Amino acid sequence: MKSRNKMSKLDIDKDVIRDLAEIMNETGLGEIEVEHGNSRLRVSRGSTGVAAPQVIAAPAVAPAAAAAAPAAPAAEAPSGGDASSHPGAVKSPMVGTAYLAPEPGAPVFVKAGDTVSQGQTLLIVEAMKTMNPIAAPKGGKVVEVLVDDSEPVEFGQPLVIIE
Repeated sequence: MKSRNKMSKLDIDKDVIRDLAEIMNETGLGEIEVEHGNSRLRVSRGSTGVAAPQVIAAPAVAPAAAAAAPAAPAAEAPSGGDASSHPGAVKSPMVGTAYLAPEPGAPVFVKAGDTVSQGQTLLIVEAMKTMNPIAAPKGGKVVEVLVDDSEPVEFGQPLVIIE
C-alpha cells in the first residue's frame, strides 16, 4: 500500500495543476476537481472565511423557495435599461447559486440604498460546494440587488448595481 501511494505522488503532473490553478484564477472559482480513470485531482484555494456548512444546507430548499417568491421586481434592470451594460453592474464571475446572507436566517450582506466600500462582501456565489464571496469592486451606493436569495446565476450575469 505504501508503494502505491508513493507512486501516485510521483505520477502527479505539475503542469496540470498549474493549468487548473490558471482556470481557477480566470473564472474566480475557489475549487476545481478533475477525475480521469482511477485518478482524481482537486485544487482549491484557502478558506473564504464564510461559514460554509451553514450555507450549504440552503440549496436543499432553494428550488421551492425560488419558485414561490415573486422575482419580477428584482429581475428587472434599473431605470428600464439593460443591467448588463450598466457601468456599476457587479457581474457573477462564475455559474452557481447566489446567497444574499452568510447563512440561512441571517441578515443580508447588502440591500438597495446601502452604502458599500470597495472590497465589502455583497453576496456569496456557491460553485461546486465552495462559497465564493463577491466583493464590491468600488465604493458607492447599492442601487439595486438583481438576484434573489438561493437563485441560480450564470457567468457574467449582473448581480448588483453600485453607483
